[in-house]
Amino acid sequence: MEPKFSSCRGVSFEIKTSSKQEPSPSGRWVWLPWSQPAPSKVFPTSDLNRTTSIASSHFCDLSDEENDDEEEEVVVPDLELQVEQKPPETIDRKVPKPRSESRLSIILLDQGLFTVYKRLFAVCFVINVTMLALAVAGHFSYAKKRAALFSMGNILALTLCRSEAVLRVVFYLAVKLLGRAWVPLRIKTATTAFLQSLGGIHSGCGVSSVAWLVYALVLTLRHRDETSNLIVAAASAILALLALSCLAAFPLLRHLHHNAFERTHRFAGWSALALLWVFVLLTLGYNPATKSYNNLKFSNLVKQQEFWFTLAITFFIVLPWLTVRRVPVSVAAPSTHASIITFARGIQPGLLGRISRSPLSEWHAFGIISDGKDGHMMLAGAVGDFTRGLVSSPPRHLWVRGVRFAGLPYLVNMYQRVVLVATGSGICVFLSFLLQPCAAEVCLIWVTKGVEENFGKEIKEMMSGHPRERVIVHDTAVSGRPNVANMTVEAAKRWKAEVVVVTSNPQGSRDVVTACKKAGIAAFGPIWDS
Repeated sequence: MEPKFSSCRGVSFEIKTSSKQEPSPSGRWVWLPWSQPAPSKVFPTSDLNRTTSIASSHFCDLSDEENDDEEEEVVVPDLELQVEQKPPETIDRKVPKPRSESRLSIILLDQGLFTVYKRLFAVCFVINVTMLALAVAGHFSYAKKRAALFSMGNILALTLCRSEAVLRVVFYLAVKLLGRAWVPLRIKTATTAFLQSLGGIHSGCGVSSVAWLVYALVLTLRHRDETSNLIVAAASAILALLALSCLAAFPLLRHLHHNAFERTHRFAGWSALALLWVFVLLTLGYNPATKSYNNLKFSNLVKQQEFWFTLAITFFIVLPWLTVRRVPVSVAAPSTHASIITFARGIQPGLLGRISRSPLSEWHAFGIISDGKDGHMMLAGAVGDFTRGLVSSPPRHLWVRGVRFAGLPYLVNMYQRVVLVATGSGICVFLSFLLQPCAAEVCLIWVTKGVEENFGKEIKEMMSGHPRERVIVHDTAVSGRPNVANMTVEAAKRWKAEVVVVTSNPQGSRDVVTACKKAGIAAFGPIWDS
């Protein structure tokens, strides 16, 4: 019977066949398809038939425009592929259909009610609400007098949680201080979970800043004779912009209208920052006795906390924009499914970068492939308008941010032995760990369709020549649909991994992480708003 294939976001899987599977004489390993002239030589009928489709945790491709994620060539002999063996099945046995779940349900529901992200959000919000309640009750006089300052403090905190320069330093220190063999694994995994979930502090402080500003505005209106209309108007406008930003960031709206969220968040934030300076200068310069602004002197200004908080917020918001450059690039499209963008300068492993055609409109984050020497590349799967445009209309120049940011992949350097799992174009964020020395010993699993056909000869050669126990490539067009969760658990046990890091779509990442945790293996994957 000829195998049949179905497609899902660029990855094909084999529909269940009736062939029986016999153990391969060489164990569970067979040669990769690109080293053989025909599939029959990859899987000899006398030794091993194609794997059958199963109801599994298989996922398709990685949405490059989320990394919500995200940022050489050694040509040597063949790479080897692990094929999962399944018990014989009869032709009449029906294969359960995989669950069809919406991306939104996975984001909102399947990550659980008590994730680290949500706990950080709750801690920030509860602390702020407690202080606010004490201020209202008259037991925290300082907060009652400086309610607007507490709102600014929350804005500064949420800005630091998203500052690429600050996070680069924080991640670097975490790796340097904790990336030692004698540091307990529990501390490393707790640190990884915390750093991956800083978005919880960002969103918790965002909501709290609105609450504090509402309180400050209420107090101002109660003492209307001690302020001016301009101060009230500025505070009201800032409040409206902050509330709009929080509303646009609500998971449902952010998921359904991501571009609108990004632009609203950016331009509302910039407008609020400009108005914050107006508010601070008016407030510190206003004299209630004369109802004029004759108190605004630089010597007085630098003594006020509000001034320094506003200055710090401005500095960390402006900093990444000072590194924006328009650089020449070379874009190659090995297929209609992906493009490879080449830049100058080598980059260390684990970092991600942001690129844009229109820097004031939108930015997209991608993993970086580099041997650490002459240059680096980004592999962009054609899954959205921006990435499809790279294939259909490749640019000669792109805007980039000079500060590459550290994310979950960078923390691989904190561990000794790690299993990395990628699907589709998600491989880009992990390839640098194979091409240049890193602190951790890694085992890489890649589930994809048609390596050379979809990703080009260059990517294929980067994957080649590594020890069979270190690199596992599963081509779904040849080997069928695997149970990636089980494959990962088995590889982690065989590799004696301290941790598993997966990069895929929400359902795939969730399934792998869940399976690993059930097996007692620490595992991390991209989370919403990570």
